[in-house]
Amino acid sequence: MSKSNPKKQLFSATKAVKANARERLGTPPPSRPLPTPKEKAAAAPKHKPTLADLLNPTDL
Repeated sequence: MSKSNPKKQLFSATKAVKANARERLGTPPPSRPLPTPKEKAAAAPKHKPTLADLLNPTDL
């Protein structure tokens, strides 16, 4: 059986403020997940380049 009278929604100031901001600014961009420690380690070089490596670049 379905109810004839749905429950009335209570006023929430937070929801009202967020809805107003969404109307004016649009929806926020989707969040980006933080990289895992493995991904961080893979992205960064393990050792800093030495002075000899900096003075004699060989990747041309």
